[in-house]
Amino acid sequence: MSDDPRWPRASEWLAAGDSAGSVDVTVLGVPASRTSISPTHAHLTPNAIREALARYSTYAWSHDLDLMSLSARDAGDVLDPDGEEGERRVMERVRVLAAETRLLVALGGDNSITYSVARGLWGETIGSAGLITLDAHHDLRDGASNGSPVRRLVEAGLSGSRVVQIGIADFSNSADYAARARDLGITVVTRDALRRRPLGDVMAESLAIASSGGGPVHVDLDVDVCDRSVVPGCPAAAPGGLTADELRQVAFLAGRSPRVAAVDITEIDASADAPDGRTVRLGALLVLEAAAGVALR
Repeated sequence: MSDDPRWPRASEWLAAGDSAGSVDVTVLGVPASRTSISPTHAHLTPNAIREALARYSTYAWSHDLDLMSLSARDAGDVLDPDGEEGERRVMERVRVLAAETRLLVALGGDNSITYSVARGLWGETIGSAGLITLDAHHDLRDGASNGSPVRRLVEAGLSGSRVVQIGIADFSNSADYAARARDLGITVVTRDALRRRPLGDVMAESLAIASSGGGPVHVDLDVDVCDRSVVPGCPAAAPGGLTADELRQVAFLAGRSPRVAAVDITEIDASADAPDGRTVRLGALLVLEAAAGVALR
């Protein structure tokens, strides 16, 4: 790709970020993949997203803002984030970084990272914290995998009444886990319900529910909530999911809310993407949309 000093790349914005002190946006790679229900090479994705940022500029025309006005930090990757020891490393790294940034963006890795990233973010405040997931699945399975982070967080002290799940898909969950979501008091907004409501209204209501305890909110952007045609790099994505534009809107709205302290981007397997790299490129845009939201807080 050619270089143009009048067209700064988003990758340059992130790479040139501050290495010490407080910043507006921090990006942290959490390349977990070993406990995934479906075999995945999601551990390749954080670096793939960083590389994809080179294809985008730092200017958002619709908001007339340049991300160069934001301070950023690339905090690298957490080494070997799977398993109990790995999750403890993630929690400690997130705890330190969250204290120094307005928004932490965690790059998965599979969806298991939602547990360790949120635990690190919330610490002792988990009882007042909130969670919003953009996901086709409830992630309430038994055990410890990419299908269980929401259940594990509730068992650790998160109130189900402050969990909102947006984009839950038909024929992608079981009756037992749907019943578990109801029993826990989780607010579920199905894909069918989304078709009848403005996305901005859904996010406003979700943020109000998740932040009702007064604690920090974590937003999980599981990219398999999107239609499979736009995210072929997500093994569990199904036809009929959200559009790429809808997920970009959610990332922006999450970043714009001062109640949101962290966002994760998960379930992309860079090795399974289409030749045009559309899934990974969407992941990179989610980083930029969230950062644009921070700029407009």
